[in-house]
Order: sequence, then structure tokens, then C-alpha cells
Amino acid sequence: MNSDRRLIRKDSLEKLFKALKQNNKTIIGPALQNGKISYKISNNYSEITSDYIQTTQSSKEIAFPRTEKILAYSKNAEGMSVKGIDIKDIPEIVLWGVRPCDAIGIGELSAIFNWDYKDEIFNNRLSKVTVLGFSCSKADEYCFCTSVGGNPGNTEGSDILFTQLGENGDYLAEILTEKGSLIVSMAEALFERAGKVEKEKFLVDVPVRFNHEDVRNKLTTFFESGEWVQQSLKCLGCGACAYVCPTCACFDIQDEAHGKSGSRVRCWDSCGFSLFTLHTSGHNPREVQSQRWRQRIMHKFSYMPDRLSVFGCTGCGRCSRACPADMNILEHLISIQEATV
Repeated sequence: MNSDRRLIRKDSLEKLFKALKQNNKTIIGPALQNGKISYKISNNYSEITSDYIQTTQSSKEIAFPRTEKILAYSKNAEGMSVKGIDIKDIPEIVLWGVRPCDAIGIGELSAIFNWDYKDEIFNNRLSKVTVLGFSCSKADEYCFCTSVGGNPGNTEGSDILFTQLGENGDYLAEILTEKGSLIVSMAEALFERAGKVEKEKFLVDVPVRFNHEDVRNKLTTFFESGEWVQQSLKCLGCGACAYVCPTCACFDIQDEAHGKSGSRVRCWDSCGFSLFTLHTSGHNPREVQSQRWRQRIMHKFSYMPDRLSVFGCTGCGRCSRACPADMNILEHLISIQEATV
């Protein structure tokens, strides 16, 4: 559908929140918890914060939970009973306050989970999520969305994108999908027709630091470069970067048995872990951390664009903020672009 531009008053956001609650919507939004901004179920508008650059964790857990039981089984005298996840039990969620770099990441996750096999559980979770994105009016030194094709007011991935028109101003609401229109219909009176509004002047300026296509082209001849060793010297292999990333989708399958019953669980994993590629024979094709770091960058900036036509990085900067060894992916990508092969 074509974008429908409306205006909603700043003090009407709380009224919109209440309207969604009255329609039995589960709202998950950014909230301050233990000194960090994290997504949590919000029952009151006062719990939601808007004064933040980025949440500590990404929103990917909404459609791709950290741990998820995908089936349960039990054995008895009659044989084996297996029960899969009941799609009807997946709740309808309104994801409130998502930054554009997270919203676009949802689409990149979807490309992964629908590449050759269409993941029914992921797709059903995603079908029940409505994304209310909020443009960025501020950034920090870790933000680089413009270097990977995004921008602080990017509409991709949002069902409605809100842009505040000045520090204490009202909001431009760009209604982008049928899901977004359904949200508007729950509180139609709050949305006014918007005149001509140039939202770009209200967005933060995030300078382009490198060209992602140049990096992609450089990687085609960079596989054996010694740069990988230099970049990975500080890497602890802790996986923090993967766990906060909005597009990392590596997972493991674990069976948990309890006598004659048990469950099968899908849980997050990371190509940065030393055990990720360890074979039963004891052989590990990525036996040192430089090879694992290379895989992370190659996957995001070479393999995914080639195979799925999307980059595996949204420029949110979370991995650099979260790294306990102060590794900075932005610096590494710049060095790859500038390196001589």
C-alpha cells in the first residue's frame, strides 16, 4: 500500500497506547531496567522511555526467541506421543519504539528463515507482530546505518514510522502497511491529516563512514588476508556481538530428556564460539578465532548479499557497544575498505 502520512500530537501517544491496551494488544516497548534500556512488556505508558539512542538488546527475540521449545514428547505403553508448538498460542504483539535499524533487521532475519526452507514458527510469530518504529533524532559514535544503506528515518520494516518534529514537537506518522492501518483504525480520532512536512531536517545526521558495496567487492579477494588475524587479536569468542545483533540467526537444537518425557529446544548460537564448527571427529574447520571472526564479516557482507540479496548488518553499533574487549566493527570495516590486497 502507499504510505499515508498523518500527524499525531505528542500528548496523544499515551491515548494511542491506551487504545491498543483496550483492544487487548500486548505491547512490548523500551524501558529502563537496571540502568539499561531493554524491551519489556509494558502495561502502562509511563513504563516506556523515548530518551535513548538504542536498546541494549535488539528486537529480534520477539520473532526469534532466545530459547524456544519446538516440540515435547512422552513415551508410554501405547508408544510415543509428540506435540509440536501450537501456533494459536503465539500472542499478537505491538512492538513499540523500534529504531529503523532494528526494523530493517526484521526483514533480514526473514530472508534467512525463508531462504530454502520456510520456517513456519518464525513466520507465524512475525505475522503476529506489528512494528511501530520511531525515527532517530540523536546518535553516537557507534551508529553507522547510513554506511549500510539505511538512514535514521528509514521506513523499511515498520508498519508505522513516527518522526518527532522537533525536540518537544508532535509526530509525523507514516502508515506503511495494512497492519499499520489497523492500528490507526483503533484510534482514528488521534490521527490528523498531515500537511507538507519535511521530516529529514528533524533526523540526526549520521555520516557515511564506508561504502558497503566497496567492502563487499574487497571481500572477494580478501579471504586469505592477514588482516583477519590483526582484527581478531582481542576477540574473546564470548558471543556478545551475536546475541545483541538484530540479524544474527545462528541457532542450535538441544534435546532435554527427563525419563520418559522431554522436549526439543531451539536456542541461539554463534559462529564466534569455538565449538560451533567442531566435528565429532575432533576436527574443527575454524580452529582459531581469526577464522571465526572472518566468517562473521564474510557472512554479513559477502555471503548474505550474494545469496539473499540483503546485507547482514544494519549499522546499529550494538556489537561494538557490547564487546568487553572493545572491538569495533565500524573500524574493522573501514580498514577492510582501505586495505591493499
